[in-house]
Amino acid sequence: MNTVLVIIGGCTGLLFRKGIPEKIKRIIMTGLGLFTCILGIKMGLEMQQVLVVVLSIVAGGAIGQVLRIEENIKALGERIRVLMRLHEEGSFSEGFVFSSLLFCVGPMTILGCIQAGVEGDPELLFIKSIMDGVSAIILASALGMGVLLSAVTVLILQGTLVLLAQQFTFLTQSLYIGDFTSVGGIIIFGIGIKLLGIKKLKAGNFLPALVLVVLFTFLATLIRT
Repeated sequence: MNTVLVIIGGCTGLLFRKGIPEKIKRIIMTGLGLFTCILGIKMGLEMQQVLVVVLSIVAGGAIGQVLRIEENIKALGERIRVLMRLHEEGSFSEGFVFSSLLFCVGPMTILGCIQAGVEGDPELLFIKSIMDGVSAIILASALGMGVLLSAVTVLILQGTLVLLAQQFTFLTQSLYIGDFTSVGGIIIFGIGIKLLGIKKLKAGNFLPALVLVVLFTFLATLIRT
C-alpha cells in the first residue's frame, strides 16, 4: 500500500510539474525546505540521552563519509536514470535520496511495520501510506522522477521490517524510539538546510547513525545496570 501510494502520488506530482512555472517551483522548494527543517526539529527534540545521540551522529557521519554513502546512492540513482533513458539530471538523484529518507526515517515506519508484523494490524502503516502519498505529490512536483524511485526503498525497507518484526520489537520501547527518532530528525533537518540552499550537506552520509544509536542505547543500558 505504501509503495503503491508513493508511486501514484509521484505520478500525480509529475503531471502537475509540467504546468508549474519556474518561480512557483522555487517557492515550493523553499516551503518544502522550511517544513523539513521544522519536522527535523520536532523529531530531534524526542531525544532521551543527549550523549548517545551526539555520539551516534558524529561517529555515524564519519563512517558515512569514509564509505561515501551519499555519493554511492546518488551514483546508483544516476545509473538508473541512464538505464531508464530519462533526460532529467541533477534533481533526479536529489529526489531519490531526499524522498527515500523522508519516507523511511521516522517512528511511524518502525512502529507501523512492527505492529503489522507482530499483531497483524496495518492501520498505522495505512495512515503513513496516505501521508507519504500526499507528500509524494509535492515532492515529485518539485524534484521530479527521482521521487518515484524511492518507492523501491520503501518496499524493501518496510517489507524487511514487517517480515522481521519479531526481532525488532525492542525498538518500540520509549528509550530506543526516542533517540532513534531524534537522530532521524537531525538528518532530516540537514536535508531541509540543503533544500533551502543554505549549505550543501551530505545528509545521506549520516545514515550509519541510525544503526549506531540503537547499539549505543543498548550499551548505555548495560552500563547503567
